[in-house]
Amino acid sequence: MPRIQTHPILELRKGRKEIRFSFDGSPALGFSGEPIASALSALGVSVFSRHQKDGSAQGLFCANGQCAQCTLLVDGIPVKSCVQPLAEGMDVRTLRGLPALPADDSPLAQAERRTIRTDILVVGGGPSGLSAAVELGKMGFQVVVADDKAKLGGKLVLQTHKFFGSEEDCYAGERGIVIAGILEEKLKKLPNVTILRNAPVLAIYKDRVAGVYKDYSSYLLVEFTALVVASGAREKSLLFPGNDLPGVYGAGAFQTLVNRDLVLAAKRILIVGSGNVGLIAAYHALQAGIQVAGIVEIQGRVGGYRVHADKIRRMGVPIHLNTTILRAEAEGSAEGPGSAEGPGSGQERVFRVTTAKVDDGFNPIPGSVEAWEVDTVLIAAGLTPCDEFLRQARSYGILAVAAGDAEEIAEASSAMFGGRISAFALARLLGKKAEIDPSWLHKREVLKSRPGDSFSRSPLLPGKEWRPIFFCSEEIPCNPCTTVCPVNSIHLRSVRGDIMDLPCFDGSKCVGCMSCVSVCPGLAVTLVRRLDEATAEVVLPWEFGDAYPPGTPMDLVDQDGAFIVQAPVDSLRKSSRKGTWLLGFKVDPRLASGVAGARVQGPGATVSTTVEEMACDDGAAYVCRCERVTLAEIVDFIRINQVRDINQLKTLRVGMGACGGKTCSQLLSRAFRLAGVDPALVEPGSQRPLMVEIPLGEIVNEGLIRIGGKEAGARGAI
Repeated sequence: MPRIQTHPILELRKGRKEIRFSFDGSPALGFSGEPIASALSALGVSVFSRHQKDGSAQGLFCANGQCAQCTLLVDGIPVKSCVQPLAEGMDVRTLRGLPALPADDSPLAQAERRTIRTDILVVGGGPSGLSAAVELGKMGFQVVVADDKAKLGGKLVLQTHKFFGSEEDCYAGERGIVIAGILEEKLKKLPNVTILRNAPVLAIYKDRVAGVYKDYSSYLLVEFTALVVASGAREKSLLFPGNDLPGVYGAGAFQTLVNRDLVLAAKRILIVGSGNVGLIAAYHALQAGIQVAGIVEIQGRVGGYRVHADKIRRMGVPIHLNTTILRAEAEGSAEGPGSAEGPGSGQERVFRVTTAKVDDGFNPIPGSVEAWEVDTVLIAAGLTPCDEFLRQARSYGILAVAAGDAEEIAEASSAMFGGRISAFALARLLGKKAEIDPSWLHKREVLKSRPGDSFSRSPLLPGKEWRPIFFCSEEIPCNPCTTVCPVNSIHLRSVRGDIMDLPCFDGSKCVGCMSCVSVCPGLAVTLVRRLDEATAEVVLPWEFGDAYPPGTPMDLVDQDGAFIVQAPVDSLRKSSRKGTWLLGFKVDPRLASGVAGARVQGPGATVSTTVEEMACDDGAAYVCRCERVTLAEIVDFIRINQVRDINQLKTLRVGMGACGGKTCSQLLSRAFRLAGVDPALVEPGSQRPLMVEIPLGEIVNEGLIRIGGKEAGARGAI
């Protein structure tokens, strides 16, 4: 896949150093310091390894160091390529089967224990971890924040959209990439807070010590008194034949490639899951110039905010409810990359997906099967907390609290409050007289609220003065449009009495500043005014670049995405503060207040083909991707051996792979149900202690000379 050359929101990084490396013996180019997986993805490489069991192709799935699907041989050593930085001259090769131990008879250069001491270790530098660290730092605690990425912010650094929530409390109306910078700047002002970047926590030990993989090159011990686990969440997988193919990504992996690494990770995608993650992924794909064939959702309603779903529909992306994915299919040779044509040739990547409508029991309906020619499937089926360190620490009697998704899956706005609240709770446990602002608890509950009621809005004919039109009709926590109006003419209707209430115009005055149009996270505010008896002006928000000069015809649509009229762009300007383009159109006054947006992609991007009924056996789906164990194998084993203890499945090596059972553990309940066993009656599996891989040579700090010498153990000298 090529690099992204233009983006409506993100600034393309200039001046990056291009370096040479080899992939399977062929010369290749990438940027110094970027993840190897991203460099290869930009070269069109989809196959990273071939499984020792059957030689099947393995591709990138999580892009977050969680699953080991992207393991490659780098200078003879197996590494997770999604977190390993690219360096000049690397010899990168597809991992075929199990790696061999390299011969190394040279003595250790030196071995030294490197330790720093702190009051509180915060695991994770996402919105909750940063918020917790800020509060603890302000209280005077010595704090170390350890994050596995170069840039702090967690998933915020992948978010180009503007956030919902409270403008005052969690920066609603700002983009995630901006919020990440705001939180980081707050942290930098606290001298008693030490930030460890590119430093995943490897393990928690009973004597209140954490092992940290500093700069992915050396081992560091952090002694602490208490722990804040803000390690976020990992994406769930789904069971369908082909769920293991290259080109089947977690939605977060796709966002990482597209928005962080600026890799054009697909040409045409299908998204499974209509929660906010899936809806946002569609938005990010369109901004990158990638076609979105559609979103399929097995439930009968959209899982995310309606204002998100309406926005995506207006852009030309259909959402297919009561629809499930049946299978993903691949094409390509089995020779793998690195043939005579060079990197990227001979890929076995997704090329087609089939879906079907489902009945009330979620069973596929005969005659409803559709085929989609796509090269990528995004799985947006929900998240599960990364809380292993929390449970492990508590089992050791270590004082530990969780924050953010590690505590409860919710929006980032709620996670920020969760981090602050967890900080105060921990401070009190440590004997600090710290009182939580009582309003925080209520605000957090509001911010994590599920959508409330929906209301219809009456159409109106525009007058001679500007006035805003609101296309948000479902109660969600959001108020930016009320805070930016310079004449205070927008307020929340007092129904619930909090930011779940819907905005409305009080009819007093609108100066046409368009601030409400540019700030709305749902792109759900327009401005209208009547110019004469036959013409009205409509101003729409637009976040897809400036290649739409006056005179460009565009399809204008209503709130649900239905076509209204085609009209040429009449005016084009950009909000300097929010980076949102404002497109003006002239239309019939009777249509003006109904125009909610403009299409980004045409109907041709969403075409599918009705196909004859195809038998689909979910038994071929892989539950344990690391050890390649199918659903059918597990069901048969449960029946034959009358399994009532998940640990017995380890005989099949289920949960024994490189990911530590993090993926398959979420899918096993279905296997037991299919085998006729109530999962509630099954003994849970013994979870392996969370441990991130590290070469043994780096545990003894063989590379210490190049990263700090003998004095590197002094506090902060790392």
